[in-house]
Amino acid sequence: MTDARSTVHATAASPHGASDPHQEGPADLRLVAPALAAWAGAVISLGAPGGRVAVVCGVAVALALAAWRTAVVRRRAEQRAPEGEERTGAARREPPRPRSPRRWSAGAFLALAAVLLCAVAGAASAALHASDVRRGPLPALAEHYAAGVTAELVVSGDPRLTRPKVRGSQRTPPVLVFTADAVRVAEPDGVVTAVRTPVLVIVQQRGGGGEERGPKGSGPEGRGSKARGTEARENLSRAWRALLPSTSIRVVARAAPPLSSADQIAAVLRVTADAPPAEVGAPSPLQRLAGHLRAGLREATDGLRPDARALLPGLVVGDTSRVPPDLDDAFRATDLTHLLAVSGSNLTIVLALLIGPPYLATRAERRGLAPRLGLSLRGTALIGGALALAFIVVCRPDPSVLRAAACGLITLLAIGTGRRRSLLPALAAAVLLLVLYDPWLARSYGFLLSVLATGALLLLAPRWSAALQRRRVPPRIAEVIAAAAAAQAVCAPVVAVLAARVGLVAVPCNLLAEVAVAPATVLGFAALAAAPVALPVAQVLAWCAGWPAEWIAGVARTGAALPGAEFEWPDGWTGGLMLAAAMAALVPVVRRVIRRPWLCVLCVLAVILAVWRPAPFTRVLTGWPPPGWRAVVCDVGQGDGLVLAAGDGTALVVDTGPEPHAIDRCLTDLGIRRIPLLVLTHFHADHVDGLPGALRGRAIGAIETTTLQDPPGQAQFVRSTAAAARVPVVRAVPGERRHLGPLTWEVLWPPAPSTLPGPDIPADSDIPAVPGSPPITADALDGPNDASVTLLVHTGGLTLLLLGDLEPPAQRALLAAHPELGGVDVLKVAHHGSAYQDPPLLHRLAPRLALISCGTDNPYGHPAPRTIAALRAQGARVLRTDTDGAIAVLGTTARLSATVNGHRTKTRPSNDRRTRPRPAGRRPTGRRLAGSRRAPARRPALRRPGRRRARICPRGPPTDCYGSPLNRDL
Repeated sequence: MTDARSTVHATAASPHGASDPHQEGPADLRLVAPALAAWAGAVISLGAPGGRVAVVCGVAVALALAAWRTAVVRRRAEQRAPEGEERTGAARREPPRPRSPRRWSAGAFLALAAVLLCAVAGAASAALHASDVRRGPLPALAEHYAAGVTAELVVSGDPRLTRPKVRGSQRTPPVLVFTADAVRVAEPDGVVTAVRTPVLVIVQQRGGGGEERGPKGSGPEGRGSKARGTEARENLSRAWRALLPSTSIRVVARAAPPLSSADQIAAVLRVTADAPPAEVGAPSPLQRLAGHLRAGLREATDGLRPDARALLPGLVVGDTSRVPPDLDDAFRATDLTHLLAVSGSNLTIVLALLIGPPYLATRAERRGLAPRLGLSLRGTALIGGALALAFIVVCRPDPSVLRAAACGLITLLAIGTGRRRSLLPALAAAVLLLVLYDPWLARSYGFLLSVLATGALLLLAPRWSAALQRRRVPPRIAEVIAAAAAAQAVCAPVVAVLAARVGLVAVPCNLLAEVAVAPATVLGFAALAAAPVALPVAQVLAWCAGWPAEWIAGVARTGAALPGAEFEWPDGWTGGLMLAAAMAALVPVVRRVIRRPWLCVLCVLAVILAVWRPAPFTRVLTGWPPPGWRAVVCDVGQGDGLVLAAGDGTALVVDTGPEPHAIDRCLTDLGIRRIPLLVLTHFHADHVDGLPGALRGRAIGAIETTTLQDPPGQAQFVRSTAAAARVPVVRAVPGERRHLGPLTWEVLWPPAPSTLPGPDIPADSDIPAVPGSPPITADALDGPNDASVTLLVHTGGLTLLLLGDLEPPAQRALLAAHPELGGVDVLKVAHHGSAYQDPPLLHRLAPRLALISCGTDNPYGHPAPRTIAALRAQGARVLRTDTDGAIAVLGTTARLSATVNGHRTKTRPSNDRRTRPRPAGRRPTGRRLAGSRRAPARRPALRRPGRRRARICPRGPPTDCYGSPLNRDL
């Protein structure tokens, strides 16, 4: 046996021998079935009534006892059968009769009993934990939305700020949320009850964090008061964010029910923070130590660049409080979010100092410091266990950290036993123990992803690595590629369930980031340990760790910026099962492809084209964008985002929608790399919050905004975002005329008071009013909507009017200020097609094509049916982004057409230049985006009364209107 083993290891590249999994026998799956049974029992019992769970558990225990009894009987029968047959055969001198084979052996019945008992244990533990949610007075108070509930809470999770979201035209302010256990509840009638109920606490400052509007023309005293108020709010928020787990506090809150009855909480407590939290109990010593270490790491990283400063605490201890939304989105798009969560990989990297580099983490051989220090296998495991305990203390012993530690301890078990076959049973045992300890993990997608990824590294990665090595791929490169591909293959279906997308750059981004994860984590842990005793040393270590952290952030941002980084996929479990089936079918195909080098090259080129998505290639496959497009209304959801072509890769952009990713993808699909001017019609969030996406990777000349700086918070967001990108911000002035390639346009609205600065004019200067401007001041504007920048655009003989979000009073004022305004070819309908439109203006404009930008199933009823009916009554063809997706305008005055996601809808020209036709038939249906509603099959006949086209040039002779012959008759 020794000679055979020596022969097996003789050709190994490693001095410690080979580690081919096939040399150590098949995988040990004995604990897998019990672990899965406990998991399934917990999942089912968490949402089931306690009585039913008790009955089912009783039946399962009875079946388990019966299976155990049967196993005992059969085992005794199997032991006695050979002896009896031998004696009987000797007496009769006849050969023994062959026994009929049994389908179930004694071992099978024992396995069945173990599975049933584990399922019962998981179900019972889940039922007990679920009863905590239903116990006490809080569930009933939450159902009645009781106010004035006084509760004593023990904080169980780190307070964190939510990401601000756009709701309608406003950006909801971030609020502070954390989990806690209610230990004492005082109802509004004075009844006090001692409980142990999990709750979610939402802390919001008085006023909801909304926009503050000071008095107009406030001087230095008003600005100083506002600054003091902002500082007070920051101090108050900082006091709440400093709460440590295990701290006891007392709050007065309004109770509300959770979003789902299957949630882990009994109620949501909404707290209005007027003062710092009232602490009634200090945190535990371990939590104070952990908080001190984490605060030291944050202090050591304060001087780093923004990405490194935000990312390093997340890589080390899972502290993502500094990660900005755009970086978080980049990590999600590239499937690198596991680096920001406390996971087994963090502990494995630290253990790599003992057992060797990360690519050896799943091998039984030791590398690193352990053999150099002369440590035995068991000594190495003990020291690793001490590091694991320190890891739990620093990252706080909540269930997610315990899960990560259990997964990381799999490596320690391999070191202590020297057998790879112990890894899979260790994983199954960790799952079983953790599910019994905290059954809510059974419904955690993070737990599912962690187990799947670890299982893939143990089962799939070694085999895939061996296959690559047989094809002359270097061993280390093969192991890294196999690990990343295996983890992505098994986790992708779960990600599709959650996010309805599939990432194409996950594997290469993980490979590129892998080289920097270990240095950043090890140096980060060193800075964490040094910060309490020597902060300058910790700052130096953090500075060194900042370089690999910035590399990881750069990989994430670069990968997410690629046009084909991800594509949509059906969501829910149906989509997940479809992707899992696709992955299973793809494996044998890949096996055949890698045997033919020319097929590998073709597949790699196809993937590169799918990810890079060059405009000519995309246009051939999808028909989008259509050749010769003049304008595109992007599908940005409930908001506005419009692009006007101004040459190859150049455009005028008007508004950016509510979400950066949507406008970024639209501009990328159109091939826009340069935006000389970006117009923001007004500062509502559904028009400006997508600004970072428009700025991403593009050359921006200037940003032009309205004169009314309201809401002030969102106006400040635009200014700060532009300043960070070094883009100047100017203000629109009525009568302003600009020219860009084939585009010419004029600003018609809003009026500018004499004290407001215009383009290229300092904010503290005084300029005279624009000659000929209407006698309407900005002070008379009724809110930001009425201050929308209104543009009259000419391109390729077409006339487009972009009304922003003007309300009827401002629309009437616009018509009064510009009586020469006449018919237009294309109208961007005001305010997402709301019911508030001015009929005389629509009658005067009489557009041939009306474009409405709105979100699918928006809660505002946009567009209003009566607005659509009014437009169609004028003879306009109405297209809307919620049903048609992105809309492209093409052609000229004589032949105006529109493409809806690649399918063309035409407006027929008339032989009579004074009349417009009545197209008959059904409305052509275009390809719709996923999730959109089907457009109606029929539409009213288009008809427009005969008329001559009014002069479009608003002022002066035709030669003043950019020198173009725009005053033609239809």
